Amino acid sequence: MTIYIFKVNTQFNIKYIAKLFDNSNYKRRGKMSMWFTLIIQSMALGVALAMDAFSVSMANGLNDTKMKKGTVCIVAGTFAGFQFAMPMIGWFCVAKVKETFELFERFIPWIALLLLAFIGGKMLLDGIRNKGEEEESVQLGFRMLVVQGIATSIDALSTGFTTSSYNIYEAFFSSLIIAVVTFLICVVGVNIGKKFGTKLADKAQIFGGCILILIGLKIFFIG
Repeated sequence: MTIYIFKVNTQFNIKYIAKLFDNSNYKRRGKMSMWFTLIIQSMALGVALAMDAFSVSMANGLNDTKMKKGTVCIVAGTFAGFQFAMPMIGWFCVAKVKETFELFERFIPWIALLLLAFIGGKMLLDGIRNKGEEEESVQLGFRMLVVQGIATSIDALSTGFTTSSYNIYEAFFSSLIIAVVTFLICVVGVNIGKKFGTKLADKAQIFGGCILILIGLKIFFIG
């Protein structure tokens, strides 16, 4: 009798342990799948959000064809930094102050339009005034770069609704991926701008200003 009970208990324990291992493997596979999905979604989101920053980076390259590699990294790093910060701020706002954020969200296209129209308009006027003259590369100031960074990333605040289901670690990791993608795309954008800027000569500043104004209009009307 004792042997029979021991045998039954042993079989039960083996089945129970096997079930635990199956559950553990299932959870592990589920977690891996979740992180894989998060990475792919964040990369796609990064590419989409970086398109405005890419265009502005190209305009900066057009404006300064002699931009050094260190400056290129600063430009790309600034855009990447804002593209990291905005989704995190958006995630926090949706999680903590959703009603207030929804009210503020209405003004995002206006802010982007005004900032980019101001920068683009100034660049356009400078280009028209200097047309026909031998134009020197205009170095991008830090304040102007920060304004560009805010203008091109402010719509990324809205991604807080996309990432609202994430915990703090997932939101941070997602924002980090977006920042890395933005950095790489902006480096490419500046270098493309530099090459075209050399060919366009005195028209480069005018062309760059038009790009910024068009991006502002695109954000305002399309998002």
